[in-house]
Amino acid sequence: MDSYRATTRRHLSTSPFKPRVPDPVKVFEVGQRVSHDKEGLGRISSVDGGYAVVVDFGAGKLVRVQAPFAKLHAL
Repeated sequence: MDSYRATTRRHLSTSPFKPRVPDPVKVFEVGQRVSHDKEGLGRISSVDGGYAVVVDFGAGKLVRVQAPFAKLHAL
């Protein structure tokens, strides 16, 4: 069985392709309105460093979303 290890690929200077640019880190603030792809509209109720946010989607539904916040978009 082959062992699989996730690694980042090194960009070669002779490559005709441009190096991959990492996605910018999303930063959220308490009270900010957001949209979640699955849950809908909400408001940030707390921020846990840059690692997670708690979003209030109304009717007492609080959801903790962890970084990299792919499904969470600022409004």
